[in-house]
Amino acid sequence: MKKVLLLIPFLFGLVLSPSAMAQKKLKAAFTTPADKLVAPATVTFTNISMNAEAYEWDFGDSTAVSTEAAPVHAYKHSGNYTVTLKARKGKKISTAKQMIQVTAPERCLVEIETEFGTMLAELYPSTPKHRDNFLKLADEGFYDDLLFHRVINGFMIQGGDPQSRAAAAGQMLGMGGPSYQVPAEFVDELVHVKGAIAAARTNNPEKKSSGSQFYIVHGSPVQEGTLNQVEAMRNFRYTPEQRKAYLENGGTPHLDREYTVYGRVIEGLEIIDKIAAVETGQGDRPKKDVKMKVRVIR
Repeated sequence: MKKVLLLIPFLFGLVLSPSAMAQKKLKAAFTTPADKLVAPATVTFTNISMNAEAYEWDFGDSTAVSTEAAPVHAYKHSGNYTVTLKARKGKKISTAKQMIQVTAPERCLVEIETEFGTMLAELYPSTPKHRDNFLKLADEGFYDDLLFHRVINGFMIQGGDPQSRAAAAGQMLGMGGPSYQVPAEFVDELVHVKGAIAAARTNNPEKKSSGSQFYIVHGSPVQEGTLNQVEAMRNFRYTPEQRKAYLENGGTPHLDREYTVYGRVIEGLEIIDKIAAVETGQGDRPKKDVKMKVRVIR
C-alpha cells in the first residue's frame, strides 16, 4: 500500500491543469486603437492571439489580405469595416472579428496618385467654385490617366488636359479642357508656397481659370527682397506667416494674385520633387509619361 500511495502524487502530476491546457489552445484575438478614426486613417492592429503559427487578415475594404503578425493598414474612405483575423496552427484555425468605424474628414481631401507615390491634398472652403468643380471632375473619373504634361523643375508640375489621355509621344498639350471656365477666386490668405494647388488659365482680363487644368507649385528658394518686390508690384502686403512659409519652404510668389490658389498638398511634398526632376522635352513635357489618378476622400 505504501508503494501505491507513493505513486499517486506522481501520476496526478502528469495531468495538465486547466490553466496549462488553456495556454496550449489556439486562439485568434486582436485589438484596435481606441481613438476616433478619421479618413484617411492608418490603423495599427495589435495581435494578441495565442499559440498561432500563421495569420491571415481581411480588413473589410476589398484590399488584399495580409499575413503579417501585426499589420498596419490604411483606410482611404469612411465607413464601417469588419476586420477578420484567422490564426492558424497546423490544420487548426481560430477566427476573430471586430467592426471598426472610420468617419469622414471634416476637411475636403483628395488623393493624387502617381507612379512616384500618392499625394494627399486639401481643397479650401474659401474657394468653393474651384473646389466644387475639382470634386465634380474627380468623381466623374475625369482626371484618371491624364498626364502631368508640363513640368518645370523649380517652378511647377501641371496636368488636367483631357487631350493628354493616350496622347502620342511628342504631341503638344495644354490647350484642352471642358467647355467652360471658372471665375477667379483670389483669397488674401492663399499664396503660391511649395505644394500649393492652383488653376491654370489662358490670358484673359478677368483671370478666369481653366475648367480642368491645374498645377502644383514646386518652387524655388525665396528671399525677402523678392517678396518686397511682389508687394510693391501688386500693391498688397504679405502677413508674417506667409513670409515665414515662403522663406522656409520656397515657392513662386510672382504668381500671387494672378492665378487662383485653391488647395495644397499636405502629405507627399517629396513626390512633387520627384516629378519635377524627370527629364523633359519639347513644351516641357516629360519624355516618359507621368500619369495621375484622383480620388476624393469621403
